[in-house]
Amino acid sequence: MNQNGAAILIVDDNQDICLLLSMLIQRAGYRSRVAYDGETALQMLREQMPDALLLDVKMPGIDGMEVLKQVKQVAPDLPVILITAHGNIAGSVAAIKAGAFDYLTKPFEHPEVIRVLARALTERERQQRLFRPAGQTFENDSLREMMGPSGAVTRIICEVNLVAQSDFSVVVQGETGSGKELVSGAIHQRSCRARGPFVPVDCGAIPETLIESELFGYQKGAFTGADKPRLGKFETARVGTLFLDEIANLPLASQAKLLRVLQDKACCRLGASQAMPIDVRLVAASNQNLHDWAAAGTFRKDLYFRLNEFTINIPPLRERKEDIPYLAKRFLDITNKELQKNVRGFSESCLEALFAYNWPGNVRQLRSVIRRAVLLSEEMVTEKHLDIKRAPIPGLAFTPKVQGTPWRDLPLKEIVRRSVITVEKEVLIQVMKHTGGNKAKAARLLQIDYKTMHTKLKQFSIA
Repeated sequence: MNQNGAAILIVDDNQDICLLLSMLIQRAGYRSRVAYDGETALQMLREQMPDALLLDVKMPGIDGMEVLKQVKQVAPDLPVILITAHGNIAGSVAAIKAGAFDYLTKPFEHPEVIRVLARALTERERQQRLFRPAGQTFENDSLREMMGPSGAVTRIICEVNLVAQSDFSVVVQGETGSGKELVSGAIHQRSCRARGPFVPVDCGAIPETLIESELFGYQKGAFTGADKPRLGKFETARVGTLFLDEIANLPLASQAKLLRVLQDKACCRLGASQAMPIDVRLVAASNQNLHDWAAAGTFRKDLYFRLNEFTINIPPLRERKEDIPYLAKRFLDITNKELQKNVRGFSESCLEALFAYNWPGNVRQLRSVIRRAVLLSEEMVTEKHLDIKRAPIPGLAFTPKVQGTPWRDLPLKEIVRRSVITVEKEVLIQVMKHTGGNKAKAARLLQIDYKTMHTKLKQFSIA
């Protein structure tokens, strides 16, 4: 990012302070925008994201700390500099912990404001180069750089290019760690909504009682403890993209409310009497096959059909192994730079082991394995540096039996589907018995993430 002409949003209820800061910023070669309260600032952020934010702490209505909290949910890399007349050590620590880049106290020295601002912009540029070498745009070469050169990735890139120019709702399906959020981000960045926010929501991480308030927001006084209004994710993502990760984890009741919002293109904050129009593009991701879940009644069919205007399936890493050496080298180079090491590459036996392994955790697991291997090695990564030995599960042995004559009145596909469910449930029961009910240990043994384990146990009513 070129700092010349960088856009700075100034938020302060004192108009004289805003005028002063705006003059300082423009003299330094930056562009300035001004908001006099927190709600206006959040609205401006939804319309166009700045390059940095100068934010007063004490303001009527939504204060600076709440604005900071909401900004970090939408744009975690946006540098926020808090300015207050009530500076103290405790306040500084709280600000930094909440994600502020720095903390200035009124009355501030004019050159210090510009120095801190320049440092914040430089740090943001460095972080972008480190984690996205090709910049923030997701051009074809960038997406290929992050996913690999295989034919499967080429197909995904073509599908991203095709659907990004529309406003279709998209379902991205793939196993955990395969790159669903990366592909979803690419759809956003190549769309006409790229200047708007990309707002991710982990549907499996929100308690069921808080889902509505998180998605739709609430008014002051809507419930006990609601001492100020809060924007929901739909409002936060205005003119941008709302990314619902692991949407299969949404309870059926919440699915019904989400469907109503999508059909009406309007949502109502908790405690509000009037709905407001929404303007977002929806991308949903799942590590489950939503078509099968809808057929089984686990996911609402009507919501599935509303979401499924276009589907992108990401194959697991074991089905595109030609990407493994490329990704391994990429992760090695990044880790070398991070650790200031010069590990040259991989031994032949090491590459054979990488190819032979099944990678249940997909690209995310490969990245972790390579990072650890680079840390342990000196000149060359060998097989002994790889932590990919599959642990056997003692006592897990059974032979599923076919009861009666299941082929009568049922097609083969349905017989197989029911049989797979039976086998999966039996495996989960035996592993849970083996671990004494320890879900985390069971997830490690089965080489799946804890959230997936929790979802499956809930799906099969395994206590």
